[in-house]
Amino acid sequence: MPVIIVTGRGGAGKTTTTANLSVYFAQQEYRTLAIDGDLFLPNLGFHFALENVSYTLHSILKNPDVEPEWAIYKHAKTAVNVIPGSTRLQDVVGISPKRLRDVVELMKYKFPLVFVDSPTGIPFDTLPTFEVADYQIIVVEIERSPIYSFETMVENEINKLRVIGEEYGLKIGVILNKVRESEDVIEHIVDEIDQNVGLPVIGIIPFDESVPESINVGIPILGYKPRSDAAIAFYEAGEILEEWIFKKVKKS
Repeated sequence: MPVIIVTGRGGAGKTTTTANLSVYFAQQEYRTLAIDGDLFLPNLGFHFALENVSYTLHSILKNPDVEPEWAIYKHAKTAVNVIPGSTRLQDVVGISPKRLRDVVELMKYKFPLVFVDSPTGIPFDTLPTFEVADYQIIVVEIERSPIYSFETMVENEINKLRVIGEEYGLKIGVILNKVRESEDVIEHIVDEIDQNVGLPVIGIIPFDESVPESINVGIPILGYKPRSDAAIAFYEAGEILEEWIFKKVKKS
């Protein structure tokens, strides 16, 4: 089941969300693959300490003789399988996103869960993969959007990204990330998304200083500090997504 993670602006925590949802499903013993689909500014590999590897997604896209399996690395601490991107400029030039679709389609028959980290804004790099995906998660950073301007932000971010997912018939959810606002403000925002936009909020992730620390050590927060506020929230979001995908409800 391919899940594409998108966001309207940089710094919202899209890649952090991709990494931690992948960890959640790996912890539930699903074979899980995370692919860095941000072809021009890839950084998913940093979240799993995969900065210097022999093969990357770009290797696959540039050279048809490279088997996709060669670029899959199993993260020892979390059991997530990762296809990182290359940060070298020479690897980025001349690649085509169209082959990424073929890679995702191939991998979806080998892994129950495939998470694709998209570029910021309109996801041109991963757009072909929407044809073979099933779910779209829109990550929104609320801290940058005061309550009085939230309706405008919804129009500029969520609705535009939502239209893409709807065009391909994907099931769509929203994750609010880096939340520092009061409970009343968040309730208003959740109601706005649920009632006026018509999308469910599947996760509310609080701002947590442990998250950048976890990125620095190359272990997503769910594996690094599982009792931290952000880790608990990502776990709860994973439970909801698991229910969506596998119709599996956790017993309390």
